[in-house]
Amino acid sequence: MTKHRSLYRTLNFLRFKRKSWFFLKFGFLVFALIVFCEYIIYYLVIFQCRWPEVKTIASGSKQQTPAPVLKVMFLADTHLLGEINGHWLDKLRREWQMERAFQTALWLLQPEIAFILGDVFDEGKWSSPKAWAADVERFRRVFRHPPHTQLIVVAGNHDIGFHYEMNTYKLQRFKKVFDFGELFSIKGINFVMVNSVAMEGDGCTICSSMEAQLIKLSHLLNCSRQEKYHSNPNCSGIQQLSASAPILLQHYPLYRRSDADCTGEDSAPPEKKNLLFEERYDVLSKEASQKLLWWFQPRLILSGHTHSACEVLHDGKIPEISVPSFSWRNRNNPSFIMGSITSVDYSLSKCFLPLEHTVLTIYCTAGILVALLILTHCQPV
Repeated sequence: MTKHRSLYRTLNFLRFKRKSWFFLKFGFLVFALIVFCEYIIYYLVIFQCRWPEVKTIASGSKQQTPAPVLKVMFLADTHLLGEINGHWLDKLRREWQMERAFQTALWLLQPEIAFILGDVFDEGKWSSPKAWAADVERFRRVFRHPPHTQLIVVAGNHDIGFHYEMNTYKLQRFKKVFDFGELFSIKGINFVMVNSVAMEGDGCTICSSMEAQLIKLSHLLNCSRQEKYHSNPNCSGIQQLSASAPILLQHYPLYRRSDADCTGEDSAPPEKKNLLFEERYDVLSKEASQKLLWWFQPRLILSGHTHSACEVLHDGKIPEISVPSFSWRNRNNPSFIMGSITSVDYSLSKCFLPLEHTVLTIYCTAGILVALLILTHCQPV
């Protein structure tokens, strides 16, 4: 009898040991799956992105010294969810995706500047002071960055409201957080940030003030670009900036009829490409667009708002790049633009993030395999 009991205890111990070892391996596989889908996949995908090459010799320069290259990231439409429309699970998933993508890109690519082209928040246009403060705190966590990388944010309609919702209070609280200005110059490169929501052209107080600032800035930049700067009486007493033609950054795209001519895997879906854009809502008005082109004569324009990619040539010579949304909430294949820029030239490339469908497919496939493994293991011998 004692012998049978001893054998029984031994068999139970072996069964327990075998089950424990199985669940230990099972737990490790689940842990490895989560680590891969939530961390490693971002490194594998973004590691494939490379900074584009750009000429480093100033064209026509007497000294022919290399022009310094500035490495810049451009992203748009992060739409951090608020307390009204944001479900906690949606917030968690989308913000984690953007946090991992942004932090991985900073670590692997080491950009000097990252620009976000508006609609940082989803509910800034109507959020209460308490909700705004909470959203800003989450933004700072998701888009934290080291001291050697500057982060500059342009205002979007979801940050300060559409024109009919925008007011001084919303604009000032945005400026207080993001130190919003119109001009940023570095390494001889001039970036002009436009509050495109205020380009309504109806003479509103904010719009008039914005236009006055832009006109003053255009005069300053145009004087700096003139070869006979010192002999021009209209430019006397004005601080001279780099003679480089500016790069225009804004949320709304300049006027275009639709996305019909946009191409690429991250352009608008076929059913939306032929939808006509509404001026002052989907794009700037024709008048406002012509003003910006005439005032600044930019060499490049980057914008957001549409959530899809597009490249347009204005006046037959000035390219505009619409940057797709950075969030899975707005598209399955988010991306950002990488720019190698000098005072006389630039080169752009696109860096795609992991596809949401890919991550979900990995989880679903792994879940089915795990379920089959458990069922097989639990079958009686």
